[in-house]
Amino acid sequence: MKNLKQILGIGILAVAGLIFVAADHIDAPAVQGGASDITDFYAFQGENTDNMVFVANLQGLLSPAATSAATFDEHVMIEFNIDNTGDNIEDLVIQAVPRQGKMYVIGPVAPSSPGLSSVLDVNSVNDAVFVDITGYGSEARISTKNNISVFAGPRDDPFFMDFAQYSEIIAGNASGFNNPGSDTFAGTNVMSVVVEVPKALIGGTGTINVWVESKRRQ
Repeated sequence: MKNLKQILGIGILAVAGLIFVAADHIDAPAVQGGASDITDFYAFQGENTDNMVFVANLQGLLSPAATSAATFDEHVMIEFNIDNTGDNIEDLVIQAVPRQGKMYVIGPVAPSSPGLSSVLDVNSVNDAVFVDITGYGSEARISTKNNISVFAGPRDDPFFMDFAQYSEIIAGNASGFNNPGSDTFAGTNVMSVVVEVPKALIGGTGTINVWVESKRRQ
């Protein structure tokens, strides 16, 4: 699989009134998580410096054989949280929901309420960006609407970790990592959602706090 080098009319998203609750996920790199298991979250300035890019990776340690059958769970919403006032409470959210081979992205919008439970903002469905989920081994599909770009699909896991050497350090058998070391995650894939958003839609005048949650429909 390729690394996350490319960053990224509306259909009806028939999920009105659904409530999602934050999923517990496994962080240990030796454990393969389920469809709601977040492996990593990235936020960075885009190649267009007027934009910010948010990336959520899920379902870590997918082998190439497993990747071809991997899908996003339609009962799981991925929610990017943005605090632009410095109080560590989300002021805006970006909600990503898969439906029938497409990923629908709503926002940035104000959340119905802060915290672990969320309601999908169906009032903004007509403004949502949707993209066909890229299949394994296929060229990346990216959709753009209102200057917001979205990608969803399998990618090579970009995180580098020499887990064997880490275990030796923890056990007291080594004093540090090797250079360059061995990438435990080499050859494994993740399911990624990438959203590129103009900074003007995020608000705030300085530092922002961002985090991501996976939330399962109740």
